[in-house]
Amino acid sequence: MLFVQLLLNGVALGALYALTAGGFSLIFGATRIFHFAHGAAFMIAGYGFYELYDRLHWPWYAAALLAALVTVVFGVLLDRLVYTPIKRHENSFFTLFAGAFGVGIIVQNLIAFFFGRGFVAISTPLSKGVKLLEGVYVAPLAGLSVVVALLAFGGLSLFLSRSRTGIALRALADSPELVRAYGMSPQRLSQVAFALGSLMVVPAAILSGASAGLNPAVGSHVMLISLAATIVGGVGSLRGAACAGLLLGLAESLALLWFSPQWSEAVVFVVLFLFILFRPSGFFGRVWVH
Repeated sequence: MLFVQLLLNGVALGALYALTAGGFSLIFGATRIFHFAHGAAFMIAGYGFYELYDRLHWPWYAAALLAALVTVVFGVLLDRLVYTPIKRHENSFFTLFAGAFGVGIIVQNLIAFFFGRGFVAISTPLSKGVKLLEGVYVAPLAGLSVVVALLAFGGLSLFLSRSRTGIALRALADSPELVRAYGMSPQRLSQVAFALGSLMVVPAAILSGASAGLNPAVGSHVMLISLAATIVGGVGSLRGAACAGLLLGLAESLALLWFSPQWSEAVVFVVLFLFILFRPSGFFGRVWVH
């Protein structure tokens, strides 16, 4: 029964990893910007919801909406005020990375200042485990994580494949000139990518805060997982990011069958190194949503 318990835990964890990785993959696939501050967006969403729901006792839906709005605004402003000026003057990968890294450090320290460096947890009755089988317990949050991930990826895939803006986003990284030829602004499309990518982390941050808690260092972990899932799934592939997030969540959880908890995260990077060595293009290679 331990295997079944860890398997179910891994699916729920993988769904959250898929959401965060999907947001990063969307931004990188459309803009070719290594958005290291993606982890900072995760922290803003999680701690924002914690402050509004747990401390100020707002209704959960109002707290979630405002947390989502603040996170999306953060992503769009970061693109407009940091990335766009750098791209206009230098367009250097290292300079863009340094700017994103600096923003991430600032956000991490601000959160540590206001909330402390210890763990905080979002209290909800959905975190309480329900007995499925003898020795197997699953919290409603686990099922909710899977459902939210499926809805998010389904809706995003439809948007990218059926809408004019979504199709333009798919073309943005490879052919900005073609986007301009169709009368659309690459800069505005870049902001759309950051808005959607930032929005993807909101449910992951809220559900993570309710299930495992939050601390100011969680942004770095989120960024590493997002990067690993993007590489394993195939750069630019949302379907790949979803599958890779699920795979990494399962690997991290099932590793507890053989290793102590402090080694479980290392298994994620063992999987990453194996893909780099034997399948560097990832699950689906350098392709967009399909």
